[in-house]
Amino acid sequence: METKKIKSRSQLQEVWRRLKKNKGAMLGLFFLIALALIAISGGIVFDYETDVIGINPAQKLQGPSMQHLFGTDNLGRDIFARVMYGSRYSLAIGIGSVFIGLVIGIICGSLAGYYGGVVDQFIMRTNDILYAIPNIMIAVVIVSLFGTSTVNLLLALCVTVATAFTRIARAAVMTVKGQEYVEAAFAMGLPTWKVILKHILPNCLSPIIVQVTLSIGTTIIAASSLSFLGIGIPSPAPEWGAMLSEGRNYIRNSAYICVIPGLAIMFTVLALNLLGDGLRDALDPKLKK
Repeated sequence: METKKIKSRSQLQEVWRRLKKNKGAMLGLFFLIALALIAISGGIVFDYETDVIGINPAQKLQGPSMQHLFGTDNLGRDIFARVMYGSRYSLAIGIGSVFIGLVIGIICGSLAGYYGGVVDQFIMRTNDILYAIPNIMIAVVIVSLFGTSTVNLLLALCVTVATAFTRIARAAVMTVKGQEYVEAAFAMGLPTWKVILKHILPNCLSPIIVQVTLSIGTTIIAASSLSFLGIGIPSPAPEWGAMLSEGRNYIRNSAYICVIPGLAIMFTVLALNLLGDGLRDALDPKLKK
């Protein structure tokens, strides 16, 4: 048992050592940690009712200043407070939908890759149909049918995310299911679900971890796009895409209303992509030497 712990710890240390050498990945990681701290502290520093959604016509369309670091919007709301608080929505939707999609995708992909035959055909043909439809279109249909709310948006995006994880999990399971240690686990009398969960999936984590980081960025863009179109998180919630939509009429004279939430989306997705690329290199067995 102690040997296994040491081996596991040394593998994690090796991945971390190689990840630290990637400056882009570390920059993305530090930005995401800072963003998470901002999301946590946003509710402590600012009051939601007064600072985030409270209307103050006397302060409307004021440029960036010491009093309002990012200026105010057309309703006099502080953009700095709204961007900070809006990071909660973007991170929660991105991480939540990817996590749900990950669970669904791993279950479907593992069943398809392990059993094959009719089960594989049914799951993968259904997955191909969903994969052929643009992700944003699926989300638009689901949100339009069930209404605009954070929960519906979360469920709509997790459906689109699950298709990618289903393909990855299936390919990974098919690669390792014929290995000797899997056959040995069956010979010991372990049930199928336990073999898949404890002996197959842990050896398929590398591509899944990379896909998670990349999918979160894609999901944040999709959520912002839906909110920009008016079918995402309902107003007056300070979601970044909704902030872009509200400020587009003032882009000529008060461009900061659109530029700042747009930069927040851009830097967040860029950080996730940098981290995903770094993890892919750190977890690639071919690069260990």
